[in-house]
Formats: sequence, structure tokens, C-alpha cells
Amino acid sequence: MNRTEILRQKIDDILRDQPDLEQRRCGFVHLYGVSATCSLLALKRGLDPQLGAIIGMLHDLATYQSANSVDHAEKGAATAAQILSEAGDFPLAEISIVKSAIAHHSDKVAIHSPYDELLKDADVLQHYLYNTDFSVSMVKQKRLTNILEELGIESDLDR
Repeated sequence: MNRTEILRQKIDDILRDQPDLEQRRCGFVHLYGVSATCSLLALKRGLDPQLGAIIGMLHDLATYQSANSVDHAEKGAATAAQILSEAGDFPLAEISIVKSAIAHHSDKVAIHSPYDELLKDADVLQHYLYNTDFSVSMVKQKRLTNILEELGIESDLDR
């Protein structure tokens, strides 16, 4: 079994242990939605789609595990680093990329590394695609407009 599938099993086990059914459902939907979106955008941007998928799967895991979003980016980065270190098949350079992306993903205004931006964009796009009738904040709207343009999708978000 490859390392992505091993991580999926670990993440599934963590989410299944969440007693709150709504937290569990949201965890599966959001983490795997962002994971798939990261892979898609990574392919488009010439980045590693497997690493993108892993970043997406792990980015909010700590939040769904604890049902607490306080300092979620920092806690998420630490949780991801621990899981990847324990998995044993991830070099320190990749763990560093994952930690950075997760630590920065809440800061949608600043521009960081390509993988940091990949996660921010995938997170915004997944939230939007979950229900396109939900309102989009101005910060996220600009980022979303750029993502949709990158994908060749016309939108009326600016109107």
C-alpha cells in the first residue's frame, strides 16, 4: 500500500473516532474535498499532486479531531508533522512543506510558497463548491475569482 493510502486510513480512523456526527461528516467532506482540489490545482501548476493531496487531507484534521478551531492552523501543522513523522515514509523536506502550508492556510491575504498558496486556494475553492449560494468574503472572493480564471471558468463573482 502506498503512503497516501496509509495516511487515508489513519485520517479515516481519527475521523471515525469523532463522536459528534456532524463534525465527523464535515471532516470527511472538507478534508477529502480540499485534498482532491489540491491535487487538481497541483497538476495545473506543475506541483506534486500526491504531496498536494496529503496537505489537503491533513490541513484541518486537528480541528475535526478535537472539534475546536482555536489556533487551528498552528495546531494543524503540529498534528500533521507528528502523523507524517510516525508514518516514517516522509522526508523532512516534505514534512516542512506540509507544516508550512497548513500553518499559513488561514492567512488568505499574504502570499507564501507555492504549496502554501495551493492549500489556500484549494480551501477557498472547496468551501465555495460545497454550496455556491453561500456568501464569499471579499478577501476570499478575490482569491476565488483568480482561481476560477486560472481554471478557465467564467464567473460573475466580481459583479
